[in-house]
Amino acid sequence: MARITKTDNTPLGIIRQRRIRLRNINDIKSFLTKLVLLIIILSILFGYIFGIETMKNNDMFPKIGVGDLLFYYRLDKQYSSSNVVVFTKNNTQYVGRIVAKSGDKLSFSKDMHLIVNDSIVTENEIFYKTGIYKSDVKYPLTLKKDQYFILCDYREGSRDSRYFGPVNKAEIKGKVITVVRRINI
Repeated sequence: MARITKTDNTPLGIIRQRRIRLRNINDIKSFLTKLVLLIIILSILFGYIFGIETMKNNDMFPKIGVGDLLFYYRLDKQYSSSNVVVFTKNNTQYVGRIVAKSGDKLSFSKDMHLIVNDSIVTENEIFYKTGIYKSDVKYPLTLKKDQYFILCDYREGSRDSRYFGPVNKAEIKGKVITVVRRINI
């Protein structure tokens, strides 16, 4: 059943209708202003402070799997061993774990263990041997100022510093602060 509305053509009724119409327009303007402000804030947050990256391969398996969403912090430029970082090398974006930093001497043992500063590194959560790739990287390698040696957790076939050499600090986009599993999305 359709509602029949009467139009109030009295001066008071016309003023009331105009106020309602202006209130609706002001509500729309307020909503659009808040929407634009929200878009600007999110652009600043995720353009300069935080970053979002989707894991494209199994290079960090089992900790990070294909399709997992990585949130990383761009402003912290102090990196240490065991930090997981997002970095760019040869115009390609990668995710890896820092295993050595500036001034560290790095090599690999014959039984495929990582050696940093003449000590075998115990990696309790790495389940794969760390072999050397055939590349231009020569060992033992001493890292220069603002250089990092980054390895992936899945050590067999992943592209990391064994393939393309040390990563410069300027090539690191940020430190991963949280991982959202794709099974939870």
